Amino acid sequence: MNKHEKLNYLELPARDLASTKTFFTNVFGWRFTDYGAEYTAFDNQGLEGGFYQADLVSRSDLGAALAVFYSTDLEQTLAKVEAAGGTVIKPIFAFPGGRRFHFTEPSGSEFAVWSEPAAN
Repeated sequence: MNKHEKLNYLELPARDLASTKTFFTNVFGWRFTDYGAEYTAFDNQGLEGGFYQADLVSRSDLGAALAVFYSTDLEQTLAKVEAAGGTVIKPIFAFPGGRRFHFTEPSGSEFAVWSEPAAN
């Protein structure tokens, strides 16, 4: 449901739309709708959005915003990311609110996944 003045849609660059779609389908179960050869949209993922064909990438070290997923099993999600061709660029680390890791998907854009602190 669209809500007044709330985040509604996120657009991200992708060098290789086909590889990006395959990656997000395999890891997170996303579905895509293509709008021509240079744009694909996703929905029903907490925030709707799309990927557009671009030579650039979205990386936090370049000043881009960082999209962060939540996982109840951080190690399992990390294994799925690696198995699907993602590259872990920051291994699991603790932060004041929990634990997380950062990865790039096959087109080179960065994402992160977080979870609650590990049980002692």
